[in-house]
Amino acid sequence: MSSPANNIPGYKRIIRLGLPILVGQLGMIAVGFADTIMVGQYSTVSLASAAFVNNLFNLAIFGLLGFAYGLTPLVGALFSGNHQRRIGALVRNGVAINIAVALLITLIMGIVYLNLDSLGQPEELLPVIRPYYLIYLSGLVPVALFNVLAQWSYGIRNTAMPMWITLGSNLVNVFGNWLLIYGNLGCPEMGLTGAGISTLVSRALCCLAIICVFLFSSRYREYREGFVKSRLDSRSCGVVARTSWPVALQMMFETGAFSGSAVMAGWLGSISLAAFQVIVTISTLGFCIYYSMASAVSVLVANSAGLNDGRAMRIIAFRGYRVILCLTALSSLVFIFGLKGMVWLFTDDPIVAVSAMTLLVPLLTYQLGDATQINFVNALRGTANVMPLLWIAFVCYILVGLPSTYLFAFTFGLGLKGIVFSFSVSLFLAGALFFFYFMRTTRRYISPDSRS
Repeated sequence: MSSPANNIPGYKRIIRLGLPILVGQLGMIAVGFADTIMVGQYSTVSLASAAFVNNLFNLAIFGLLGFAYGLTPLVGALFSGNHQRRIGALVRNGVAINIAVALLITLIMGIVYLNLDSLGQPEELLPVIRPYYLIYLSGLVPVALFNVLAQWSYGIRNTAMPMWITLGSNLVNVFGNWLLIYGNLGCPEMGLTGAGISTLVSRALCCLAIICVFLFSSRYREYREGFVKSRLDSRSCGVVARTSWPVALQMMFETGAFSGSAVMAGWLGSISLAAFQVIVTISTLGFCIYYSMASAVSVLVANSAGLNDGRAMRIIAFRGYRVILCLTALSSLVFIFGLKGMVWLFTDDPIVAVSAMTLLVPLLTYQLGDATQINFVNALRGTANVMPLLWIAFVCYILVGLPSTYLFAFTFGLGLKGIVFSFSVSLFLAGALFFFYFMRTTRRYISPDSRS
């Protein structure tokens, strides 16, 4: 079926929905920058240790985020039909299953902690890594709870509320870093451990704030009633799990490739690992900006999927892609003209700085692939046909990505530059496959005489 053109969200609507997500993402980038700057200025050992733990935990964090993303198409489709109480019941089941998954991931990461000695990292980093790792581990459940309610809010097209909560917690995080890393205002000087405590507090506050909004705001009364009056049932949990697991594993496979790259960077030594952390932190400027608009695409595609409107789904995806391509060009210009200045913000070690600055060309090379896969994976996620995400991510990021990283870095002898160059291989391949399956999925909603 097809819709009149004026019923299909235009560029302004995509941008309006994505802008609060973008502001929230920029806030997270600012905090990531602040964390790395403060830790990097404290010591190169702390910077390298943070690089290892952060990249390892990205696997868990993005896995939890991906699992929560499974709610978005379900909430979005119900929102199109004005089913607030059913959404509330769905959120209740989503909370239960996301907490269970967070506890499982906490257990797995706890087992990894017991085997840190086996991961080949420089020996001098381990005493700094261990306490930071445990603090990070304790924050996974609050992250999962916040993710569920944030995706609920996105699904009902209220992207501003999670943004304000995220920005507020980011300010707490930066102030806590200033207090605890360096020991300001009479606080103990704790270095990287202080950064971990500050992050944990900000995540707990984030979780508490969004729970309070959901429970006490009159605006969400019907959702809350659906949440309170419903019961956990295996069918609803099964629906959430079927749309959530593929997305979670897709994001874990993608992040796993980057985490594996961080481990390989550690094989090259502390300097390379520190430089890798600097460039990966800077690269989040692109990733998070693209993802904000892609999240808006996912919500709007889900709304159109609820109306069985394949033509609108395609138009939204391609309009979103054009917006993201403009943002890609903008972020690439920032990297070209601002990389040197940004690198020196993160470290005063000239060896680390020079090593990071040599990664500009490989950083620029993978931006288009990253933007493409982000747009179409989110568009495909909005259709609720999420099973292809699983095998595409496994093939692109694990079967192709990790061997490519080792090949470029060690077999071809390109070292750290080869690690970052290898990202292009998996990202461009994933982008092409996500695009193919999005077009294939939406074809079923379009009558033969209206296909383009």
